[in-house]
Amino acid sequence: MLTEQLKVMDRRFYQEVWSQGKLDVLDELMAATFDDHDEPNPTDALEGLEHAKYTIMEYRSAFPDIHFTVEDQIAEGEMVVTRWTARGTHTGEFRGIPPTGKGAMTTGISITRVVSGKFVEGWTIYDVLGLLQQLGVVPPQG
Repeated sequence: MLTEQLKVMDRRFYQEVWSQGKLDVLDELMAATFDDHDEPNPTDALEGLEHAKYTIMEYRSAFPDIHFTVEDQIAEGEMVVTRWTARGTHTGEFRGIPPTGKGAMTTGISITRVVSGKFVEGWTIYDVLGLLQQLGVVPPQG
């Protein structure tokens, strides 16, 4: 797969799946056995593609207006790296945190491996502490 194709594919993930909530697009983009190396699995019953859908819906339920902006991308071989910014309003419960009504922004970097035109594994690091501080769950550093 050409590096530009990897970037287009990954942008679809952020624009169509995350920002627009089109989970059916994941069936095109992601292998059923996708291995997410970072996101906790709340139930052993969900794995791969189904776990990814659950996680996305969990965030979209808590932040229904969530919008991702792709800031930078680098692709080489079968890997694509994306630096992104996500913004949304916390209007639903999020992992035990009741809705605050607060707007929040977080940044992150995701690395995804693509084989035969499908995402097969991924790693994501994002500013969880900053997100929790914006929601008022964790006091700001000072």
